This record gives sequence, C-alpha cells and structure tokens, in this order.
Amino acid sequence: MSAGVLVRRSVSGATALRGGGAWRPTPYQLLGFLFWLVMSLAYWRVPLCCDAGQHAAVVERLKDDLLRPRHPMADLPGAGSPYYSPFALAQGVAARLTGLGGWEVLGLTGPLNLLVLLTGIGRFVRVLTPRPWAPVLALAAMTLLWGVERAWWSGYLNLMSMTGNLSYPSAFAIGLAFWAWALTGVRAGDTAAVRYVGPGGLRPLPGYAALGALYGLILLVHPITAVAAAVGAVALVAGRQRGWTAAVAGRWALTGAVALLVAAGWPYFDVFALAGDGSVDAMHRRLYLDLAGQFGLALLGLPVLWLRARRTSWRDPLVLMFVLDCLVVAYGWVSGHYTYGRILGLTLAPLQFALAVELAAPRPWPVWRRLLGGAAAAGACAGFLTVQAGAVVPPAVDPVGFEQPPDWPSYDWAARYVGRGEVVITDGYHAVHAIAGYGPNLAAPAWPDPALDERERLRRAEDVRAYLDPGSTRAERAAVVRRYHARWLLLTPWQRVPEEAVVVTWSRRTGEVLARVGDPGGGTTR
Repeated sequence: MSAGVLVRRSVSGATALRGGGAWRPTPYQLLGFLFWLVMSLAYWRVPLCCDAGQHAAVVERLKDDLLRPRHPMADLPGAGSPYYSPFALAQGVAARLTGLGGWEVLGLTGPLNLLVLLTGIGRFVRVLTPRPWAPVLALAAMTLLWGVERAWWSGYLNLMSMTGNLSYPSAFAIGLAFWAWALTGVRAGDTAAVRYVGPGGLRPLPGYAALGALYGLILLVHPITAVAAAVGAVALVAGRQRGWTAAVAGRWALTGAVALLVAAGWPYFDVFALAGDGSVDAMHRRLYLDLAGQFGLALLGLPVLWLRARRTSWRDPLVLMFVLDCLVVAYGWVSGHYTYGRILGLTLAPLQFALAVELAAPRPWPVWRRLLGGAAAAGACAGFLTVQAGAVVPPAVDPVGFEQPPDWPSYDWAARYVGRGEVVITDGYHAVHAIAGYGPNLAAPAWPDPALDERERLRRAEDVRAYLDPGSTRAERAAVVRRYHARWLLLTPWQRVPEEAVVVTWSRRTGEVLARVGDPGGGTTR
C-alpha cells in the first residue's frame, strides 16, 4: 500500500549473485492489510442497506442491457441517468460475465473499493511526508476522528459508515481522489517526492494528460466527490508548484482540458447538466445539522494546520485544502444548494492527515506534541467507544452493547415471485429502497433522477399514496394499476389487502405481504 523497505545486508556465495536484497513490509502495508481484512469481514457481516438497493438496481439494469439501460427503479427509459457511470458499467459487465445479481456484485465491490481507498491513502500521505508511520496514523484518524454522534452518509468513510458504504461509487471516487492528489503532488512538488509515489513516473505531457483523465473519471463516477477532488488539486498545485512559467501553466491547463473532455465524452449522461439540478438539495439540508456532534473530534487537527501555516505559509497544501473545502461547504449553506455539504467527509481529511503527519514525527517529542498525541488518542478512543466500535465488534462478543450498524431486512422472499421488470406498488420505507435491486420496478421511484422529471416522480408517489389509501375505491385502484402496468403489491403489516388482490407470500421477519393484482383486462397475472 506504500513502497516496501528494501534491507541490504552483507552476503556471500550464491546469494550474492542475486543481490542479497530482503523485502520487508512497511508498517502501513502490514497494518493496512489487516485493516482491509477486518473491514471486509465487517462489511460482509452487515446486511446492505439504505442506498444499496438503488446501486444494485443500476447493476441489474446494466446486466439486462449495457448500451441502453432502463431507468434504475421505474419502467421508463434510463437515458440521462447519472447512475450509469463508468464505475457502474464495470459492475454491469462483471454481472453479465459472472451471472451474479446486483446485490452479489455490491458484496464483491466493497473490498475492491476499500483496496483502492487504502492504496490511495498510502500514496498521498507519502507525498506529504516520508515518515513511515504517517499513513498508519492517517488511516486511524480518518476512520475514528469524526464525532461522538453517528455520521452516516455516502462519502463518509468512518468505521461505522464503511460497513454500509464501501460498495458505493463515492467510496471508489474518494480512493481515486487520493491517488489523483498523490500524482498531482508529485508533479507540482520537488523531484524528491517521486520516489514515494512510484518508480520513474510518466513522461511530461502524457503524464499530465493521464492525470486529467483520472480527474475526468472521478467526475463521472461521483460528481460531488469531484468537487472536493478539484479543490484538493488546486490546493496542491498552488501550494507545491514552484517556478511558474508558460510551459508549466500549459501542462496544468492540459490536465484540466483532458478532464473536461473525458467527462463530456461519456455517452450515458451529461455530467455538466447536473450543476443546475437542485432536485436533491432539500434532502441534503440535514447534512448541516449537528456538525459538532458528528465532526467535532476532527478539530483536534486544527492546531496542527495553524502550526503548518506558521512554519511554512498559507500556501501549505493541507491548509489551503481545508480553507477551500470550508468555503464550498459554506456556499452550499448560504445558497441553499445543500448538496455541496456532501464534501464534508473529505473536508475533514486535511485536519486528520495533518494531525497524522505531525504525530509521526520521530522522538523525543516536545511537551506540546506529547499533549497533542494524548488528546488525539483520547479522541480516537472516544470516537471508537461512542460510535464506531459496533462496526467491528459483533453482538455475539460485544461486552457492553455497542450501537450496531443498521440491520435491514432482505427481500429475496418477495423477489423470487416477482419477474424482472415487473412493476411493484409499495410505500414501505425499506421496500422502496431495496426491492428494485432484485430486478423489479417501482411505480414510484424512491430517489430523484434526471432521467425522470421530478414532477412526474412526485405525481407517481401521489398515485401510490392514493392507491394505498384505505378509502380508495376499486375503480380508483384499477386506474393506478393500468396507468403503471403494476402487477404486484408489497404491503406493510398495517396496510389492508385490497379485495381484488391475491396474497402470494409474506415475510416472517417484517410481516410484510406480497400480493398479486389484476392485469388491465381484469384477470390475474398468473
């Protein structure tokens, strides 16, 4: 996960002919592998929840048709949906080649995304410092130093969130962002940094173009993470680049131009049209609530950023990165475009990584650094014991009853009866988020999507509410069934089964009922 250590010793005989080098893993390679193993097992232990159903549905639609996938959750065209990114396309190809379903592909994607993330962290931290323990401390800080209240959202990669979010495009995009920052830092910094990123490096112009392609890929995979990635790139170039000339400016302009060209050339959706789409802003307002409770422990890195600014200047890359990220988050609040709050997870990275670099300094430590280390250790323990422990401590061996990740029900009991692409009417919270991941469609999709006009989605949701209203008439329900070609009802235990529906099965865990409804001709579907 970062360059290993090559130990030289005096040799003789046949061993001398082979050079006598003995490879030894770095602390980060060893502990990073153990972290990958533990978190992969923790991720597989917890049922996938929340947005996972949407992403599983995307895989299912691509499995059906790679070139012209349908809408992820509705029986509608899918042209223009930003869910059909290069990342999702790779998952769809894997599903077609292996025959796996969307949920199974997500299960395998989590550990792969974690590998990209861990290697990216190792490379980026080695650009900041050669201290061997700095990547280890950066990983610990990034996963533990959040707050004493749960922060669970796509793009939040603390221990608890990782149990549910590792398979998401945001996790992959963040891993790529760390890789992009590492390569940007090498190109902007002095040549001595090259040895901490990789041997040799790319030739000048092709290397800048390849870096631009990487940023373009991040933009396509997860546009909001690309905002934070671009902010980090600006901070690294502004903070590390020396000797500005027309040729240097031209190389960085090439990087930006290639990034835009890669993004513009993607045929499945127009990523630049998303800049004016405010359909998801309202749901992101709660990102700005309880900031102290969710992120307060990360502020332990604030004194270190202040020290870095005093030691060098305001051009320190981590200082610049944090300031620019805060400005973007503030813009989201002031403008009402709360979606920009999605970068809050990466806004903590400069604080966490600066703290890690400082605490990786060789001993002996001055008093202030010992106090800082003690505070960081106390903060990590507080974060672990109050929020994060349940991610890696199973209930069977839990000595105190740590709060566990969400335990969502599976809907394979219903999916085995519902055909691929058949439409389901439901408004159960878990059901509307999960059932489309098995192949069926919803009459009313759970999430906004540019592929479906938001007014139409809300109208569909109103029709579903009207159908499930206890006061609805049989004629009114039949009209909704015909309008959306619905064939199934997935009802909560508190909803009555309409007289014209036929109960097929039910869930012993949740009490939900799957019922068949008549076709437009008035008969039954099967």
